[in-house]
Amino acid sequence: MLKMAGVAAALLAMTGVAGAEVTAKAPDGMTLHIAAESSLDRDAAWARLLDIASWWSDAHTYSGAAKSVSLDAQAGGCWCEIWSGGEVEHGRVVMVMPKQVLRVHGAFGPLQELGVQAAMTFTLSDGGAGKTKLTLDYKVVGSSLSGLDKLAPIVDQVLGEQVKRFAAGS
Repeated sequence: MLKMAGVAAALLAMTGVAGAEVTAKAPDGMTLHIAAESSLDRDAAWARLLDIASWWSDAHTYSGAAKSVSLDAQAGGCWCEIWSGGEVEHGRVVMVMPKQVLRVHGAFGPLQELGVQAAMTFTLSDGGAGKTKLTLDYKVVGSSLSGLDKLAPIVDQVLGEQVKRFAAGS
């Protein structure tokens, strides 16, 4: 048990994310919770959150370029990626509470082909000394054939990287 805790602590230190955790996993579902603090105030953090292309990694896009990713931050809006080689709807915005909460329904990346249902919630809250805390919660459910328990650590790592990139921005 201590060895596993040490490995988890080492992985957390590598990502630089204040809190990254697979809170539940089973073949038919997973729940992830990732948090980090940004030096940005709430207004600037909200603006950065909505400018997905400014902090999402090129490596985790279909086009290979985060500049192809956009977010229409209104109910029914699209988190989409459009480039000369194709288009992808990553998710659909279902909740916007400016400077507080953004929720998107969508199965990102390889989860899309599994036919799962997923909700990603970004929450902004006050951090220390004018900073802003970003929390990302991702809940995914599907068939027991989805093998989500095996995908959970990978999805957690990818989303943890994105949260780290968000928090590092100024």
